[in-house]
Amino acid sequence: MNSYPAPALARVEEMTKAAAANPARAIAFQGAPGCNGHRAAMEWDPECLPLPCFSFEDALEAVKDGRAARAIIPIENSQHGRVADIHFLLPESGLSIVGEHFMAIHHDLMALGDGPFTSCYSHPQALGQSRFFLRERKIVPLAYADTAGAAAHVAERGDPSLCAIAPKIAAKLYGLKTIEENVEDAADNMTRFVVLSRLPLDPAALNGRTAMTTFVFEVKNIPAALYKAMGGFATNGVNMTKLESYQKGASFAATMFYADIVGAPGDPAVDRAMEELAFHCKELRVLGTYPQELARG
Repeated sequence: MNSYPAPALARVEEMTKAAAANPARAIAFQGAPGCNGHRAAMEWDPECLPLPCFSFEDALEAVKDGRAARAIIPIENSQHGRVADIHFLLPESGLSIVGEHFMAIHHDLMALGDGPFTSCYSHPQALGQSRFFLRERKIVPLAYADTAGAAAHVAERGDPSLCAIAPKIAAKLYGLKTIEENVEDAADNMTRFVVLSRLPLDPAALNGRTAMTTFVFEVKNIPAALYKAMGGFATNGVNMTKLESYQKGASFAATMFYADIVGAPGDPAVDRAMEELAFHCKELRVLGTYPQELARG
């Protein structure tokens, strides 16, 4: 908790105390109060008790040790791609994906004074989503753990040459001026979050809703293994909406794949496709089946 800037600590302590009194309603998120994770938690479940955590690992750990029933974690942005390290953290957490949430992202530039500004603090994703804006103004981007925390840091530093990129609410929370609104480079900027829990959803309990299933896998080290592994999805008419690779370990000898499909285990077409995938894999792990929030395609 002491890793937060001083202007954020009182709010963190208050929210942590409320979540501790009723963990079943708590949703852990990464960042200081007022960040996009906080917004996403409240949008996904307006009755929740949002629990701020300094890092993604801390948010996942809060669910594992029972301090929160769920965590909400950003995994990808329409403009800046996947969130760093998230493909490693989700499988390692042992938690299951039980939901997804898509949230429009709008960033404001905020500061103590009116400028000019030399440096801007924010989360690397937010800096990447506003890189043209910053470059045009010759403002140096400086990475911070989260957007709202960056705003609190600027307030704590008291330097009028510093600014932050953060959600609008952060300016109100930490006493900053909004210098310019909607500084993201793309008007349709969107982030996808996933909701994680200790227990998976039973696919049969989705009550006819369109489902998504997320899994990671490593194919056998033979020629055309990935091509063969993917064949079952094509022949069974299962729509794969995401396929990304990432390196396993430091040797660059093993590649893992992260995938989303439309459908759920128990559907004969999905079961046949997953059975064929497993035949060509050294490792296959389903991370969760959950209701689809936004139609693909």
